[in-house]
Amino acid sequence: MSTFVAAEPATVDLLPSRRRLALRLALVMAVLAALAFAVSSLPGLGEVRARLSDASPGWLAAAAMLQVLSCLAFVVAFRGVFCRHLPWRLSYEVGMAAQGTNVLLPSGGAGGLALAAWALSRTGMPTERLARRTVAFYVLTSSVNFLTAVIAGVALALAGGALLWTAGPALAAGLVIGAVLALPRLAARPRAGRRGQVLTALSAGIGDAVRLARPGNPLILAGAIGFMVFDLLALGAAFAALGALPPLGVLAMAYVLGQLGGLIPLPGGVGGADGGLIAALALYGTPLGTAAAAVLAYRAFQLGLPALLGALAVVRLPRVLDHAPDVATLCEPRVRERAPDACARREPRVAAAA
Repeated sequence: MSTFVAAEPATVDLLPSRRRLALRLALVMAVLAALAFAVSSLPGLGEVRARLSDASPGWLAAAAMLQVLSCLAFVVAFRGVFCRHLPWRLSYEVGMAAQGTNVLLPSGGAGGLALAAWALSRTGMPTERLARRTVAFYVLTSSVNFLTAVIAGVALALAGGALLWTAGPALAAGLVIGAVLALPRLAARPRAGRRGQVLTALSAGIGDAVRLARPGNPLILAGAIGFMVFDLLALGAAFAALGALPPLGVLAMAYVLGQLGGLIPLPGGVGGADGGLIAALALYGTPLGTAAAAVLAYRAFQLGLPALLGALAVVRLPRVLDHAPDVATLCEPRVRERAPDACARREPRVAAAA
């Protein structure tokens, strides 16, 4: 997992240019506009058009607000995991830039974390800590989805749902959780080579995730849970805007399964995530027209807001990094003890790297 923090010359290009950002943002907006045009004009989508035309503006506004809260929860978790002493301004800009990158340059969440690791490395955060905490952050935020699948699957199974689509996903999610927790023990034996380095970094990151998930870190837990829960509630608000809210268990399970479509490397996951979520909702009994209308409304906010806020953060990021404090002295107290002069502000990092 140290691939997230490559050598400095190779990581300089991780910050997208303004031109590339503008092109990607325009592409996402063009795809959304094409979807809107298709819904408004293609035959056979009359029910979707009718549903959207009757949507409640108040609930749609609530969906937008919940999506903003999800973005802010990401920032809270990001700061707590990487370093709870990071300035809030720096945490916001780097966290929002990571979210924008995940929308504009989708790669299953890895692209945003790579950009975040690069940015923090420019502020002096040690590479070893970056590798561990990148893994820990990914594990913590992903584990909320897997735990949701377990809880929702068991609840739906107890309510009489088909075991294949209720207990099945719950069991699969439970096995993944168990495998992740067992990895540090399996990787305890020293291994040589690149594979050994990756296993060591994964093991250390998972160990950090377990320690950070303890009750003594309420902001980390609140941020990781809020990141998913507010997003799920935004989807629920989109359904409420149509007057057709599915049962909570169905909504949660379909939400988790639908996220798998976002792994397809399309701008914002458009097409993959949308289709996966609509298919999952239909599988659990939601009428297809209602599911399609709600998902389209929800995805407009889920894509548009992080893309816009994230693009603005990426544009501001070089200046923010240029004036950032030496993070090593904030997050690694032992560094301060060994090198008292390290607190002095360094020369501008981004300009020097260029």
